[in-house]
Amino acid sequence: MEPQEATSFYELIGGHATFVRLVDAFYAGVADDDLLRPMYPAEDLQPAKDRLRMFLEQYWGGPTTYSDQRGHPRLRMRHAPFPVGPAARDRWLAHMRVAVEDLRLPPAHAAVLWDYLERAAISLVNQREG
Repeated sequence: MEPQEATSFYELIGGHATFVRLVDAFYAGVADDDLLRPMYPAEDLQPAKDRLRMFLEQYWGGPTTYSDQRGHPRLRMRHAPFPVGPAARDRWLAHMRVAVEDLRLPPAHAAVLWDYLERAAISLVNQREG
């Protein structure tokens, strides 16, 4: 009996197609969000969608396209120019929650994905709201 090859979380939840669906659903919410949309000055959200998808794919064991094109993720540094307070974090998480639920992953997989997304969002808060 040969040992089974390890499967990444990326492969386990459906690979590229799953991350495209996740990011498309997330940005569908962001597109009409009065708090988050101004953080994306370009009229076309596609470049932001591509960056998030590539980052998440790489983080979960998929292609290293993000680092190949952009270097180390440096999430806090890349988000520093944007006012990310608790309200923006919560709004981001609300749109991402809808996107994760839309994937209809097995509950254990959805929980793993959500745990990371929630921790990442919390780590990027760089302002207090008064």
